[in-house]
Amino acid sequence: MKFVTSFLIAALSAALPLASLAQSQSGHAPGASGVTLPKTTEVMVILTPKPGVTRQQITAIMPSEIRETVKLYLDGKIREWYSRGDGEGVIFLIDTKTQDEARAVMETLPLSKERLVDHEYIPVGPLMPLKGLMGAGAQP
Repeated sequence: MKFVTSFLIAALSAALPLASLAQSQSGHAPGASGVTLPKTTEVMVILTPKPGVTRQQITAIMPSEIRETVKLYLDGKIREWYSRGDGEGVIFLIDTKTQDEARAVMETLPLSKERLVDHEYIPVGPLMPLKGLMGAGAQP
């Protein structure tokens, strides 16, 4: 298993620059018209406490925040959730196709209702430079 993981990491590390080059040479460079954008498969939401919000304010809401977050997870709305490594908030992967849908999910949580956190919404999808590795005319 370790060999397979090492092999995949090495292969992707070598292939991604080539795929990016192929994509840019085909006229689909990032920032240019005709860019192949990935289909949004979920939305990453980064929550951070608003400036001036104290740890005590957050802690007071946490029991209800945890209960409501678990409900959303069990309902399939939250696909994954993480603590930020710097201790400055959390990251959710929300099972929605748009930022507006993700915003509607997040607004149901107590910390959001109390306006104690800021949200950053980032649509995510498949790694499109990999398409360049499949060759011209290949179907994903």
